[in-house]
Amino acid sequence: MTLSAQDALIHLMVVTASSDAGISGREFTRIGTLIDRLPVFADYEKARLVEVANACVDRMNGEAGLEGVLDAAVAALPERLHDTGYALAVEVAVVDFQLPQEELRLLEMIRDRLAVDRLVTAAIEAAARARLRKA
Repeated sequence: MTLSAQDALIHLMVVTASSDAGISGREFTRIGTLIDRLPVFADYEKARLVEVANACVDRMNGEAGLEGVLDAAVAALPERLHDTGYALAVEVAVVDFQLPQEELRLLEMIRDRLAVDRLVTAAIEAAARARLRKA
């Protein structure tokens, strides 16, 4: 199955959300909110979210595994959306205000596969921390 760029971005978010044992309601809500608000999803049919998320989880639990899902997502993303993919993964990872070791390792894997510059990833991570900081 060939993924669209938007489906690939959703796969990256779903993989990130499920990296710590399961997708929480907060994480799934955040994915939906990002799809609603971001220009990269302007023409995306949101009703497909559940179908695409389930397909991603099925692929992860199947023969393809995590590696296969990441390979397919990265292959479907044009290079100009690599930093967007990493930023979306970070957004999902930080939504529950915790970053367990599994999520940190997965973010590292995504960063490396997408070949996003370390300065860019540091800026994305700092921006996410700043947005979620409490008074």
